[in-house]
Amino acid sequence: MRGTLLVLTAAMALLAAGDFRYDARAGRVEILTGGATVLASPAEGLWSVACDWRESWPADWRHVRPSSSRAEGEWTVLRAEAEACGAQWTFADAYRPARGAVRVLRRFTWKGLAPGVKATLSVRFQAPGARAVPLLPGILYSGNPSGAASGKVPVYTGRAGEQAIYEEHRYPMPFAFVELGATGAALHSVPSPTPFGNLRDQWWSLGLEALAGSTELLLLSGPCASNGKRSVIKALQSGFMPYDSAWLKLPAEGIVEKEFYLEAFAVEREGAGLARPVATSLRIFDPGAAGMPSIAEIVRDKYRMAVSRWRENGAESGFRKYPDRPFYVMGWTGQAEAPGYALLVLGGRLGDPQAIRMATRSLDFLSGAKFFEDGFHTWYDYEKKAWSRVERVSEGQAMFSFANAIRVGRARKLDTRKWEAFLRHACQVHAARILADGWRPKSTAEAFFIAPLARGYKLFGDERFRRAALKAAEHYAARHLNMREPYWGGTLDAQCEDKEGAYGALNGFLELYELTRNPEHLRWARHACDVVLTYLVDWDIDMPPGRLRDHRLRTRGWTVVSPQNQHIDVFGVLIAADVYRLGQLTAREDLKRIALLMYRSCGQLIDPTGSQGEQLQQTNYAQRGKVVEASGLRGGYQESWTVFWITAHFLNGAARLSELGVNVWE
Repeated sequence: MRGTLLVLTAAMALLAAGDFRYDARAGRVEILTGGATVLASPAEGLWSVACDWRESWPADWRHVRPSSSRAEGEWTVLRAEAEACGAQWTFADAYRPARGAVRVLRRFTWKGLAPGVKATLSVRFQAPGARAVPLLPGILYSGNPSGAASGKVPVYTGRAGEQAIYEEHRYPMPFAFVELGATGAALHSVPSPTPFGNLRDQWWSLGLEALAGSTELLLLSGPCASNGKRSVIKALQSGFMPYDSAWLKLPAEGIVEKEFYLEAFAVEREGAGLARPVATSLRIFDPGAAGMPSIAEIVRDKYRMAVSRWRENGAESGFRKYPDRPFYVMGWTGQAEAPGYALLVLGGRLGDPQAIRMATRSLDFLSGAKFFEDGFHTWYDYEKKAWSRVERVSEGQAMFSFANAIRVGRARKLDTRKWEAFLRHACQVHAARILADGWRPKSTAEAFFIAPLARGYKLFGDERFRRAALKAAEHYAARHLNMREPYWGGTLDAQCEDKEGAYGALNGFLELYELTRNPEHLRWARHACDVVLTYLVDWDIDMPPGRLRDHRLRTRGWTVVSPQNQHIDVFGVLIAADVYRLGQLTAREDLKRIALLMYRSCGQLIDPTGSQGEQLQQTNYAQRGKVVEASGLRGGYQESWTVFWITAHFLNGAARLSELGVNVWE
């Protein structure tokens, strides 16, 4: 009885700070908010161990409840001893409030294990409610309703028995979250490889399972599941590969420990709950830019690379997308127009009098892009002398760079007449298209028009541009803020939920707020930013032997592309300025620090020529070549695909940060 009183006294202290409670009579751990239980350990036991592996999944589970409890300072310690898998086990959990959540240290200790056991360890907590909306950062957004039709992404519908469990190193922010109407719950992991793993490079896995009337958030010591199949992983751009036999080969005696965090909280409005675990994850890992390359160093390296892509040919001069193909390409992966703005801002400190000249000449040529009925072409083949392609994302991004270049060019008394004629025409065409009654874009891709239309209104005073920007923003806010349809479709090679779609909305909502000063528009921007940040790697993923380990890569600050394209890339250097500006507007120093990390971290792999590749394999995923085995893909680096955006976004991002007051030269 005294032990029960001790733990209840400690629990009450924790309840005020961390919403933790241990029910000694039921042997159950609970995480509460507003006095209601939102997460609880399973009725069958706090600890669960599987002793076999059958039909590609753990089998012969043994469940154990606590038999003792005690208070150790701020910690509540629960223990039990039991026989399982031919061994005597001691189980121990320690709980205390930390970083706005409940920190947990779990320890499995055993002696005398029978030979040949194929064991699986677990962490399991259940959230009651039949309509849980899941988010697994970088992997699964409300079940990925938009990407589901492709057959190439993780999908989850919440049917009883459905599982969505993935390797920890696949997570940019390692948490599993469910929104449960007025409440939300999350399980955060501190990722780690599993000792005694049967597979090479075997890690803990994290995810969820749908139960009858509840959802289980769980960690397993290796097994993965997705899309109705067990022991599979998302290893290819086109889909999944087997990942079987992820059990532990436990020695005769040993210890395994796992650290994780639990949190439960009230949700203010539908779709907004994800903000809490995002903030908690950033507190847990506290990623910073210490030891990363400086912005100035990166800018000079990337400028050198940009010069290598410059082609001088009279009025037809510009920055090539590829080193060996005859294309100038605006927007998306080409970004031929971006240096036209960036070098106007940065050129004075680059020590090259040609920088401003290249900027103006490139924009002069691109201003002659060929228009069609409701847009303009973004690809120019300088051998065939022909414009081609219809890419809405690319048009919006190109227009925004032109708007920035015009603003800076006017201030510097440059001749911007060609640029202005092009942008005004583009804004007229797209404003008319968006203001038409039948405008209904397929995805979030056209959110990239919001920002340039808002800027176009400031530059030219045409009321149609303001109305079109507002209509587009209201359209996307109505579609995406509740997360029934997450932001998606911002990449041209993956039709699914993605960070580029969320970024298009962030960029647009933020520019609209700068125009209107309507607090609702700032709220929309905060929501889009929270979604963008779920793609941000906020921890350093340990790498196996390979190219990335050769470079001693630190992954914090990089971003995962999408649930389909599961590598990390440097796109965050463009996002950084918007995150920084949002930090200024909301007085959030953490966002400003994150923004600078996003920029600086992505400069780690720049080679002596100023080049770097697009695809870094932080997880078991490859987007090129023939893959025969999923295990062992991690650590690879595809550096031969060097399209120009990998250079231009660095210059563009640095210019925008500089205009926000960041001293990029120190």
